[in-house]
Amino acid sequence: MVSANGGHLASNLGVVELTLALHYCFDIPTDQVVWDVGHQSYVHKILTGRAGRLTSIRQYGGLAGFPRRDESPADAFGTGHASTAISASLGLAAARDYRGMKHKIIAVVGDGALSGGLSFEGLNNAGASKKDLIVVLNDNEMSISRNVGALSKYLTNILTDKRFNKLRNEIWELTGRFKRRDKIRAVVSDIEKSIKGFFVPGYLFDKLGFRYYGPIDGHDLSLLIKTLTQMKDLPGPKLLHIVTVKGKGFGPAEADATRFHGIGAFDKITCQSNSKSALPAYTKVFGDTIVELAEKDDRVVAITAAMCPGTGLTAFAERFPDRFYDVGIAEAHAVCFSAGLAAGGYRPYVAIYSTFLQRAYDQIIHDVALQNLPVVFCIDRAGLVGEDGPTHHGAFDLSYLSVIPNMTIMVPRDGDELRAMLHLALETELKGPCAIRYARASIPAPLEKDVRKIEWGKWHQLRFMGDTVIIAVGTMVETALKAHEILTGEKDCSVINARFVKLLDTEMLDYCMRTYDHIITTEENNVVGGLGQMVGGYLSASGYKGHFQPLAIPDRFITHGSRTMLLKEVGLDVDSLVDIIRQLQTARRTLLQKLKFRKGERRKANGVTVNNGSRQVSGE
Repeated sequence: MVSANGGHLASNLGVVELTLALHYCFDIPTDQVVWDVGHQSYVHKILTGRAGRLTSIRQYGGLAGFPRRDESPADAFGTGHASTAISASLGLAAARDYRGMKHKIIAVVGDGALSGGLSFEGLNNAGASKKDLIVVLNDNEMSISRNVGALSKYLTNILTDKRFNKLRNEIWELTGRFKRRDKIRAVVSDIEKSIKGFFVPGYLFDKLGFRYYGPIDGHDLSLLIKTLTQMKDLPGPKLLHIVTVKGKGFGPAEADATRFHGIGAFDKITCQSNSKSALPAYTKVFGDTIVELAEKDDRVVAITAAMCPGTGLTAFAERFPDRFYDVGIAEAHAVCFSAGLAAGGYRPYVAIYSTFLQRAYDQIIHDVALQNLPVVFCIDRAGLVGEDGPTHHGAFDLSYLSVIPNMTIMVPRDGDELRAMLHLALETELKGPCAIRYARASIPAPLEKDVRKIEWGKWHQLRFMGDTVIIAVGTMVETALKAHEILTGEKDCSVINARFVKLLDTEMLDYCMRTYDHIITTEENNVVGGLGQMVGGYLSASGYKGHFQPLAIPDRFITHGSRTMLLKEVGLDVDSLVDIIRQLQTARRTLLQKLKFRKGERRKANGVTVNNGSRQVSGE
């Protein structure tokens, strides 16, 4: 299924036994499980009545690759970004308690998600609340160490055993009868903590208010069932630490869990990708170019948030380890850290996916833009990303960045412009922040030998024809050029590459107002707040009398499916653009005919008739 559709393979293979144990021990969906990120929920989907549709996962109209509340009552909370499960689960627990219900709430969190500050905010609040909540910490980065052995199993059995906890509670009640009960209880508590702290690495969670159990082997199904069964009826917040292996049971995935974490369609025998593109992805072009920049300027530093391979920075990390920082799933920290680097005289390039950068919005404004620091935001996965769906579509970055003062936004039409923009951001000695956003796609044409030169803040007109102009952004430039080719000689149109979204090229816009009756903008961004809205505002304020039409992603969340399918759904494919231009031209001819007819009627009413093109005055 994953080999055919692509998806998250290694992470799902790593939680097979855990998922089976959760469904065995709890009454799902009455008991509620929240999967942090949710990329590891495929087995959960199989066990909750969706096995027959699993072949449709991540396909248009099929199952989502992440939990979706509208897909199944067993999906208690929709996820897609990391570190949200503990906070969401605590909210579900609070709602349960308000309603006087008794069902269980379980959050399944990977060790990577614990690098996000939101996880610790949730742990802190949950521990203090004393609410009945289970957190399963799925630790899949470490091998099974000596802690996962007979002694650890024995100790965990003791700590979760009902008789042990009954004895513990009875001792607690008994000490309460003594005059010096506080001191005695303190000694008992210290002894318990010392035992736990000596044998298991859970002291931090104990201090946060959780009863900590583990670590245990997350692939030992009988042990998981026994431990969860014993834990679930204990009151208050509890944390079970399990150790798993990503890709468990599939040799290639175990050997290269990073590659098989999120993988496209591949051959099950050779494990080779089924991708047919001979051209590199924008991500690869970025990765190669950032190495070029670092080689010529030792101020260049690269930062990412737990996405080194995904953002194309593996080569940089190997070549310049002292100037590379992977800060974990901590986007807000990544941006604030980069602001500090910029204030210290360095030139940070921050590579983060579009939807993940949303998590650092305050830092972009408060720490970078307000101080006008030269941080370069390299925004991968901008626009519609395809099968990962609405949690990962980069549909909002033009909108949320364009309202920030001091920010410059660039969007390349191809790999050469991406290279040029990355160089330009370094060579112009920026006085403030800039963003370069690019798609999850292959570049449309082979790279040129030399780095292209582009002028700061200037658009580029590519075609000069007709009374209609398409002002296109990024990937939409190629779409506009293909539409132009189809329409040439039929309904001619011009094409402009709006490679700077902010700054607007107002000189080019003034030219368009003088030259064209129809102005169309097209972009892979939400229709609210993007280039179209900025251009429309400028045209309106300047008194443009022609027709303006913005084409963009509709103001709604877009489902999952292939990029090709989704672009067609939202009207950003070549055929849709051609149809719109044809409709505009047809509507214009109809309007001119109506105006001509009305003009003739007015002249007739004033004593003038028109006959076969000759002018006659009534009465002659």
